Amino acid sequence: MESSSSKYFLILLAIFYHINSSSASRNVPSKITASTEFIKTSCSSTTYPTLCYKSLARHASLIQTSPKLLAHASLNVTLAMAKSTSAVMLKISKSLGMKPREAEAMQDCLEELSDSVDELRKSIGEMGLIKASNFELTMNDIQTWVSAALTDETTCSDGFEKNTVNGKVVRGQIVKIAHMTSNALALINSYASLHA
Repeated sequence: MESSSSKYFLILLAIFYHINSSSASRNVPSKITASTEFIKTSCSSTTYPTLCYKSLARHASLIQTSPKLLAHASLNVTLAMAKSTSAVMLKISKSLGMKPREAEAMQDCLEELSDSVDELRKSIGEMGLIKASNFELTMNDIQTWVSAALTDETTCSDGFEKNTVNGKVVRGQIVKIAHMTSNALALINSYASLHA
């Protein structure tokens, strides 16, 4: 029989999954504009084009048709998702009733996500400092940090057992962040190639 804390944990995970799975599809513009078309075309070169478009289309008026703003927005959206996931995972990790293996995986994952958030923040900061005189060096730093964030997220998701309810839900969210990070890296690489 499940304990009340275990039921609480599962309910919290279900709410977390619902909020995050529906947030990417909210506010996607129905009207095709030059900006949304630019985003759609740019996202078609990523590994996860549908996720890319759904996560960025609501920012079309800010992105316009700028590859730099597109890459910057992609980093910001990814950072926001990583931070919200980390916050929910922290709450979940403090709930009672987790199996020791799940608690250990959760703690390890929280550390990996913290590193990922730091690397994404550094990348966003550097995007704002790009100039013609430092473009190549700055882009190399950004690409390195985003690649490191992707590695951290992958390491995090690998720690969860696929055959447990908790593991599936948490792992699913981490994989989504990794997909968004992969898309951000593709958009950054595309932006960097314009200046090669």
